[in-house]
This record gives sequence, C-alpha cells and structure tokens, in this order.
Amino acid sequence: MPKARRILNSGLSGLAALALSACMALPPTTPSTNPQARPAGLAPAPMPSPNPEGPSRRSQALSRYYSAVQADLLAQGLLRTGGGGVDTPYTDTDVMRNFERIAFYDEYARNAGFQRAGDTPGGLRKWTGPVRMTVEFGANVPQDQRADDKTMVNDYAARLARITGHPISAGSSNPNFHVLFMSEDDRQQAVNRIRQIVPNIGTNSLALFRNLPRSIHCLVVAFSDSNNDYRYSRAIALIRSEHPDLMRRSCVHEELAQGLGLANDSPQARPSIFNDDDEFALLTTHDEELLRLLYNPALKPGMTPDQARPIIRRILLGGGPI
Repeated sequence: MPKARRILNSGLSGLAALALSACMALPPTTPSTNPQARPAGLAPAPMPSPNPEGPSRRSQALSRYYSAVQADLLAQGLLRTGGGGVDTPYTDTDVMRNFERIAFYDEYARNAGFQRAGDTPGGLRKWTGPVRMTVEFGANVPQDQRADDKTMVNDYAARLARITGHPISAGSSNPNFHVLFMSEDDRQQAVNRIRQIVPNIGTNSLALFRNLPRSIHCLVVAFSDSNNDYRYSRAIALIRSEHPDLMRRSCVHEELAQGLGLANDSPQARPSIFNDDDEFALLTTHDEELLRLLYNPALKPGMTPDQARPIIRRILLGGGPI
C-alpha cells in the first residue's frame, strides 16, 4: 500500500477506489531541521487520558470498515505476505526501470496536500545521516497492541538497516523519524505532537494530519535538510490504530520504506508494495533491491535520472560501488 495512491481493483464489492497510504516530501520548515538542533521540548508531552467510555462510535466504525477492506483484499488473493516467488520473476532491467520511476518521481505535489504531482522527475532524495526511529502511541491505543507494534517497528528497522547498509535504529535517543500509532480519538493528540516535533510546520502540511480522510490509511511526511533540499533529516509516519493486524503491518512496511526515499509507485513494479494493485502487503525481494540501490554510496542526493542511470546499470551488472 504505497502512498495515497493505492486504487483498489474493481472486484472490491463496494469498497473499490480507495487510496490506502500517502508519502509526502517537504522542504525544511525551520532555519534548520538537522536532528542535532532539536527543539528543547521535543520530548513527548504528558499522555492525555484515554476515553473512559472506550472507543468512540467513529473509531469503532473505522475498525469495522478497515476489517472489511482487509477481508475483501484477502478474498481476492491480494495482500500477499511472501517476498515474491516463481510466479513473479523480474530482471535487472525491471529493477532499473522501476527504481527510476519510484525514486525520482513524486506521487503528490510538494506543499499541495493530496494534489497529484506532474510527470516530471526530480532529484534523488535520501538520508545521509543516521535514521533514529521512535514509536509513540495515542492515549486510546490498546496496551496489548502497543507491545506488538513496537516490536514490529523495532524488527523492521533492523531489517532496513541490514538491507541498506545505512545506520537505521529504533528506540534510540534523539529520534528523527517518528512513527505515530494513533486512533481517530487521538487526532488532536497527533496534531499537537506533530506541532511539537516540527514547531514551524506549514499549515498545509499540518492539515494532512488534521483532516486525514478515511480513504488514506497511513501517511508519511519527510522533511528536507535546510542545507540540501534532497537530503532528508526528519520524518513523521502516522499509522491508524484501527487497522487490523496485517493492514497495520503493511502500513509500517510501506511508510517506513517510503520515508527513506522511495516516494512514488509504478504499475509495472512486481513483486512490490510500490504498486497500485495491493497484491503484496509486505516488503518483497524486489523492494529490497530498490532500497539497496537507493543507499548505494555511488548514488548521491540530488542526482537526476540521467546522471544516475549509468551508475545504476553498473551496480546491477555487478560492478558495485563506484
């Protein structure tokens, strides 16, 4: 379920045409968004009290709705959890083509909400410094779910580090990649926390979180470094806690990978979570290849497709880093 794209196939019996998740790349919102220059109040504010009456009707309705969406997808043989197989072969040419589409193009125009981006490539975006993930929960997220989700993010961060060779960790101090699990009843808590993480966040950017429609299942926003528009220095992912287990896990796999720099999708990418068809729920072997390419040291932030293409070709042919 990559970005707010995911348009489901017509076999969804009334649940079709859903945009499942979203990825936005934003310019810096403060003179410096370098994680070393953290605002003094970046630690979470005291946790609000949960709703004493339990989930609201709206939150319960979302839980039922997302459970129905997952059931429909599974009934169609979608949301596969394997990394691919004999039925999904791909070549180096496929990887090169898909990487260019997914890494150099945006799904949405910058600072324009959910307005689609034009079909013009940009420069390569990635993290150059360590990625330090932290997991936070809304007051109304069940305690047993919190334990499972925290373990899931910790394990996935370790996997991303192994794949990319980049320093990626979870639970570290001085975080710069915030993974927020929030329910509908925690919407205001999420907005307040995002304001705290990025004090000068723009109105349009904050509205993405404040007015998140039901059709957007999860969201990640990555912020550029003030000194380099193509170098990420902070990211915030929002995962709805009303999702059933597999869809929540799928959101984590997709949003965290997108927040590393794979911001777009391609209908030709298979097996991949970076595709509109929802065939795969979790990161695949193909997607691991894309992440390895992205974090190959020969590919620099800001490179254009024309600059990167011969380097990618050499890497895929076995030449390794240049």
